[in-house]
Amino acid sequence: MSTELFKDYVPEILTYDPEVDGSYEHKIRDEHLSTKEKLLQKIRKAKAAAKGNQTTFRQPIRTENEK
Repeated sequence: MSTELFKDYVPEILTYDPEVDGSYEHKIRDEHLSTKEKLLQKIRKAKAAAKGNQTTFRQPIRTENEK
């Protein structure tokens, strides 16, 4: 049955066209990812600077059995 479907099939030869096929998309994506990483680093540094040298102390957890 499959031979009957494809008996008249003639493969079409495709040519690569950088304008149509998007040869620069991977470069644009890499640029976006590197920009994102740089911005994340800035945010991390800003958060660390805003936090400063604060130390938080937690009280020990009390249980019912302690007196």
